[in-house]
Amino acid sequence: MLEIRALRKVYEGHGRQVEALHNITFSVRAGEFVCVVGPSGCGKTTLLRCLGGLLPPTSGEVTVAGAPVAGPPDGLAIVFQEYGRSLFPWLRVAENVALPLKSKGLGKAQRAAIVGESLAAVGLADAAGAYPWQLSGGMQQRVAIARALAFQPRVLLLDEPFAAVDAQTRADLEDLVRSVWQRFGVTLLFVTHDIDESVYLAERVIILSSSPTVVVEDLAIDLPAARDQLTTRADPRFIELRGHVYAQVQKAKRSHE
Repeated sequence: MLEIRALRKVYEGHGRQVEALHNITFSVRAGEFVCVVGPSGCGKTTLLRCLGGLLPPTSGEVTVAGAPVAGPPDGLAIVFQEYGRSLFPWLRVAENVALPLKSKGLGKAQRAAIVGESLAAVGLADAAGAYPWQLSGGMQQRVAIARALAFQPRVLLLDEPFAAVDAQTRADLEDLVRSVWQRFGVTLLFVTHDIDESVYLAERVIILSSSPTVVVEDLAIDLPAARDQLTTRADPRFIELRGHVYAQVQKAKRSHE
């Protein structure tokens, strides 16, 4: 569903060049949940913006369902970390969620049904008439996820979406995203700086090096499909996998120093 081949990104300006991504190659199968981790400043957000067609790569290719990405592709949605900036405060929750549906030419009743289903999927069925500023940070991020779901994407990209919320809300949102993924069967790529989160959520973890960035390891997460915050995190295999990813990230940081 998502194919990245020899992706390279160089920023140029003020008489200097910065190679953010050196050579990134990996793929994500349809319906798969993959997390991307790496040292701070390694280009995770740059990678996601190239995948979403928001930033042109210097070289290499990205394809979604076999079609080259030259701009925001059909069937792909992105949820950003800064949820407050992605929601319109003067629109009610239901109106925010309905925004991407207007370009699809759907009737009012059909839009309302999809909005209702999307809000119910994130546990906000009773918040349709509220304004974003009346909600907590975690609830606002749920609205952003509901809006992405309403678009009915084949591919969903998430850029450190829980970094700005407290630990308990983060745990709730992690479980929400896994339940949404299992329910809707969307192909999901989740960028995070949190190693524990990556192992808890994903079927595979892509570990990146420091900049200029390459893929250090493509690690299969062989934990049971049914996961919860207590049992899974206490599982010896979870602890082993977390330790392995942590060691790889630390090694990548040292190699750059």
